[in-house]
Amino acid sequence: MSPLTLALLITSLTTSTIITMASNHWLLAWLGLELNTLSILPIIMKPGHPRATEATTKYFLVQVTAAALILCATTLNVWQTGQWSIMLTPTPTTTTLLLMAIALKLGLAPMHLWYPDIMQGSTMSTALIISTWQKIAPMTLLLLLHNHLNTTTMTLFGLTSVFLGGWAGLNQTQTRKIMAFSSISHMGWLTVALALSPKLAILTMILYMTMTATLFFSLTTTTTKTMLDMGTTWPHSPTLMTTTMLALMSLGGLPPLTGFMPKWLILKELVSSPLISTLMLLASLPSLFFYTRLAYLTILTTPPTTTTTKYKWRLKTMLKPNTMLATPTTLLLLPLTPLLY
Repeated sequence: MSPLTLALLITSLTTSTIITMASNHWLLAWLGLELNTLSILPIIMKPGHPRATEATTKYFLVQVTAAALILCATTLNVWQTGQWSIMLTPTPTTTTLLLMAIALKLGLAPMHLWYPDIMQGSTMSTALIISTWQKIAPMTLLLLLHNHLNTTTMTLFGLTSVFLGGWAGLNQTQTRKIMAFSSISHMGWLTVALALSPKLAILTMILYMTMTATLFFSLTTTTTKTMLDMGTTWPHSPTLMTTTMLALMSLGGLPPLTGFMPKWLILKELVSSPLISTLMLLASLPSLFFYTRLAYLTILTTPPTTTTTKYKWRLKTMLKPNTMLATPTTLLLLPLTPLLY
């Protein structure tokens, strides 16, 4: 794939997301989602490996199913109300179908089984796009509809995602699959935040994207594919090793790092529902365990000696500027909580 083709695909990806975010018409929003799906398919398929082809096919089928559900729901809504406007109050059947379709697009549990396989079949850069940028358009639709959605159903989706994302991630050794289950768990927190407050959901989404991007930049720099590869972070750069360990702790939601902020604010909003908040806390413990395990493998195990293996030590570090820009945001924003929310 030529650089020009790749640039055109990324431009199309960006434009389709903007169309979905800016539209107030159901057909335009649906068109934006479809353009978004079609733009990412060649990027997933770019390596030409059979696993990449399989991931592309799975992604296409899942996203087309969700798009068909959205089109069915909007057609039903127009038939019953006579309006194409998103802001108009939709019927209960329409909102239920839309919530299920968007949950399928986001990979919320129990409709999450496609997501880890697609992340594993993609390159690190493509997995980063799928787990961050591709979430923006469906989340925008949820934000536009949040006044009409059933709060209990959204909380149930969120709780299930946090629970399954944590437990299913315990058994994984591939870093991309671990990040996939991490994403499912974070989408659960995000759905619960949306049921409580749209502003809190937007803040949670921005922080999730920043933390995930930082960790993916680190994994890309060190070419880490499995948990055993985490020990090779030190020969690349001690600074990068420390950054990776702290980013993992931040994703786990440990204070005083940035990742603690969204969970703290969501639990503060859930004070009136002690049962839900307790279940959310307990369901997030398995996620914290596998983040801690990755951090342990990164910094507390003996790094491999470079005398009998291919030299990595300081010969070609290739630290990118975007890693350095994203790191302070991932680690140091907790004191700014009163300004951000």
